[in-house]
Amino acid sequence: MFAVLADLVASLPQWVRLGLVAGGAATAAIAGIFLAGVRLFPTAARPSDSRSDGDSRRRADVREYLDEIGERYVEDRVLGEQSVAFYLPDRDVAVTFDPQAFYALGDRSTHPVLVEYEMPSVNLGYRLPFVTPEPERDRERRERRTRYERNDQQTLAGDTEPQPKLAAYETLGVPATADETELRAAYRDRVKEVHPDHGGDEESFRQVQEAYATATRQTA
Repeated sequence: MFAVLADLVASLPQWVRLGLVAGGAATAAIAGIFLAGVRLFPTAARPSDSRSDGDSRRRADVREYLDEIGERYVEDRVLGEQSVAFYLPDRDVAVTFDPQAFYALGDRSTHPVLVEYEMPSVNLGYRLPFVTPEPERDRERRERRTRYERNDQQTLAGDTEPQPKLAAYETLGVPATADETELRAAYRDRVKEVHPDHGGDEESFRQVQEAYATATRQTA
């Protein structure tokens, strides 16, 4: 076979043979430059590296926020068959970046919280099922808390509940006599309905988060 190829090449015009030799040399040179570049610059950006860097930044943001509000956490905790990025043992709350893990945890007593890739870590406070301390930089949330505290002092006639609590229960779709278990179940159902990734919108999602925080704060 090699003899046939040699005869075929020998039968080609000289300029064709020279072109083949030059093309082979150029290919070898390019391959050499590529290999040298990989050796000289091993940390050049790759798609997997970019994703890893993004996950690291996201974890760092959440870690910084939890430290800022003084919440104890464990990273990479396995719950059942699901691994979550952060677990808050004092609250039985799981924070995950994986939608599949978020919905898989729906049947457990642990409260799952989904953090989207681009969501600022400070907004995690809206999704946690408990009232969080206000970071100094979040002026809007602090002002909203002040309005709620003022409304807490305004009650309806007789022995009726404070107006914010009634509004919160109405948003969650539960009666004013609902206990903590009923509130949590209603919250999980409502948050899935209004989640922006499932046909809802950010405003409705925020209202459900605030309603749950208000209802649980009032009953604490």
